[in-house]
Amino acid sequence: MSVSMLGGAGPVLGPVGRPLDESITRQRVKKGTVRRILPYTRNYRWSLLVLMLTTVVNAGIAVATPLMLKMIIDDGIEPRDRSVVIWLCLAVAGLALVDALAVYVQSWCSGRIGEGIVYELRTQVFAHVQDQPLAFFTRAQTGALVSRLNTDVIGARQAVTTLLSQSVSTLLTLVLVLGAMFYLSWQITLAALVMIPLFLVPVRLIARRLQRLTRQTMQLDAEMSSMMNERFNVAGAMLAKLYGRTADESGIFAGKAARVRDVAVVGVVWGRLLFIIVSVLTAMTTALVYGLGGVLTIDGTLQIGTLVAMVTLLLRLYGPINQLTTMQSTAMIALVSFDRVFEVLDLKPIVAERPEARPLPAADSAPDIEFDQVAFRYPSAQEVSLASLESIARRKPERADDTLILDDLTFRAPAGRLTALVGPSGAGKTTITHLVPRLYDPNRGTVRLGGHDIRGLTLQSLRDTVGVVTQDAHLFHDTLRANLLYARPGATDGELAEACRAALIWDTVQALPDGLDTVVGDRGYRLSGGEKQRIALARLLLKAPPVVVLDEATAHLDSESEAAIQRALKTALAGRTSLVIAHRLSTIRDADQILVVEGGRIRERGTHEELLTAGGLYSDLYRTQFAQQASDHDAGAPAGREPDLVPPVQLPHSRS
Repeated sequence: MSVSMLGGAGPVLGPVGRPLDESITRQRVKKGTVRRILPYTRNYRWSLLVLMLTTVVNAGIAVATPLMLKMIIDDGIEPRDRSVVIWLCLAVAGLALVDALAVYVQSWCSGRIGEGIVYELRTQVFAHVQDQPLAFFTRAQTGALVSRLNTDVIGARQAVTTLLSQSVSTLLTLVLVLGAMFYLSWQITLAALVMIPLFLVPVRLIARRLQRLTRQTMQLDAEMSSMMNERFNVAGAMLAKLYGRTADESGIFAGKAARVRDVAVVGVVWGRLLFIIVSVLTAMTTALVYGLGGVLTIDGTLQIGTLVAMVTLLLRLYGPINQLTTMQSTAMIALVSFDRVFEVLDLKPIVAERPEARPLPAADSAPDIEFDQVAFRYPSAQEVSLASLESIARRKPERADDTLILDDLTFRAPAGRLTALVGPSGAGKTTITHLVPRLYDPNRGTVRLGGHDIRGLTLQSLRDTVGVVTQDAHLFHDTLRANLLYARPGATDGELAEACRAALIWDTVQALPDGLDTVVGDRGYRLSGGEKQRIALARLLLKAPPVVVLDEATAHLDSESEAAIQRALKTALAGRTSLVIAHRLSTIRDADQILVVEGGRIRERGTHEELLTAGGLYSDLYRTQFAQQASDHDAGAPAGREPDLVPPVQLPHSRS
C-alpha cells in the first residue's frame, strides 16, 4: 500500500476527475451538534429509560460473574464444598439467562428508538427539501440528496442508539470493575491503571483521521449515487448510447468506485491499527497482572480464586477501555452523519411563506396578473445550495452577481384574457412565468395576482390558483391515472375521461391494453413526446385553475394535433387569465395581448395586427418566420410547422 494512501489518499476527485472542494472533506463537526440531537429522543423517553435500566443490569452482571468465580474457587473448590460449587454455578447460569434477557430488551429498545429517529429525520429532511426553491434543484446532485436521506440518516441513528447505550454501559462497567478490583487487590489494580494512558494516547491521533476519511467516503458515495441516478434513467442511457460513450461511462464509474475503495481501505487500516495497538497493550497488561498476581499468590498474600477473578475483571476492564478508544472514532462517524443531515436542514429556503400570509380571496372571476417594475437575477450558488451537494469546487460564479435577467419589467395581463409572450431565446420569457407561481421572488418590484402581492399570499392558495404546463412535461413512473390524479386526487373516472377528451388523448388512452392503469415508465418515456404533452394538458384541465401558464405547451405536437389542441384550449381557457409563451407566432394570433420581450424588458405590446402594423421587432420576427416556412415548404419540408423564431443563443445562459 502506498504512503499516499495511508496519508489520506490524496486530493478527493469529483465528477470527471475534478477535485472536490477541500472545505467539504476537511470540514469539522459543528459545535452544538450533540445538543441538537437530544430533542429527537424526547418521544422515546420510556424506551430510553428501559434501555438504560437493562444496560445497568448488564454492567452489574459483568462484574458479579467474576466475583462468583472467585467464590466458587476459594469457598467451594479449595474447601471441597460441593453444595457451594453447585449453588454458585446455578447462580452463574441464572445470571447468564438474565443477561441474555437484558440484551434482548436492549436490542428491542435500541431498534425502536433508532428506527423512530430515522423516520423523523427522513420525513423532516424530505419535507425541508421540498420547500427549497427551484434554483436549489438546478444545482444539487440528486444522488447527493438521496445519500443524505439514506446513508447519513442511518449513520445518525448510531449516535443515539448504539453509542448511547454503549457509553453508559462502558462508563458504568469501568466504575464497577475498578471498585471490585480495588476491593480484591489494590496493588494489582494500580499496576493495571498505569497502563491506561497508553491506551488513550492513540485515540486522539486516529479519531481525527477517521473523521475526515468518513466525510470523504460519504461524499464519494453520494457522487457515485448521483452518477448512477443520471445514467440509469432513460435519457441518460440513451445519451450514452447515441454518443458511443458507454465504455467511457464505465471507465468514469470505475474511477469513482476506485476512489471509494481506496478511502475505505485507508479507513480500515487506521481502524485496525488502533485495534492492534490496543490488543498489544492488553496482552502486556494481562502478563503484568499474571506475573504480579502469581508472585503474590505464591507468597500467600493472594488466593487463587482472587487471582482468577482479577484476571477476569481485567479483561472486563480493558474491554470497556477498548470500547472507549473506538467509541470516539465511532462517535465522530455518527456525528459527521448528523452534521451532514443538519447541514441540509439549516439551508433556509429563499422563497418562504410569510408568517402573516393569507389565502388569496375567493372571487367570481379569474384574477389579473401584474408585474410592477420587476427586476430579477438568478440567485448565486451560496444563496441556494451547499458545496457538498454539488461536489465540485467552485472556481467562479456562473454569472456576475449584478447580472439582471429581468430589468424594470412592467405589464398587466388582464383578467380572463390571453396574454402571449414572444421574443428571442434568452429574453426572459420563462423567467417571467416562473415568477407568477412564485418559484422565485423578484429582487426588486412586485408581482401581483388580483391586486395582491403574491409574497403576502399562502403558497398553497397561490399554487391552487396558478396552473402551469412546461415545454418538457414531467410524468412520474406510475399509471396514467395516478399522474392525472396528481392535479386533483378526488377526481372521478368520468372527470378524468372528460379532461383527456379535451386534451385529445382519450382515444389513445382507450387503445392501451390497461387504459388509465397503464404505467407510463420513467419520466413517461413509454409515451411519445406529443402524448406526454397532451397528458400534461389533461392534467392541467383537470385542475381547472383560474390562472393558466403555458410554456410552449404544444411544442411536441404535429400541426394537425396542435391546431386541434389550440381549438380545445380556446374553449378550456375561456374566462381564465392565461399567460402563454409561443415561438410559433401562428399559435397566438388571437391573443388579447402580445408582449414582445427582449433583454429582460418589454419592447412592444399590442394585438397581432397592431404589432404587424407597427413594423417593429414582432413584425420582423413574423416575416422571418413565415419566409423560412415558405422556404422549407418549397424545399419539401412539411407545411404548417413553423420553425423557432431565431436559433438559441448562448445556450448555457438560456432561461427560456
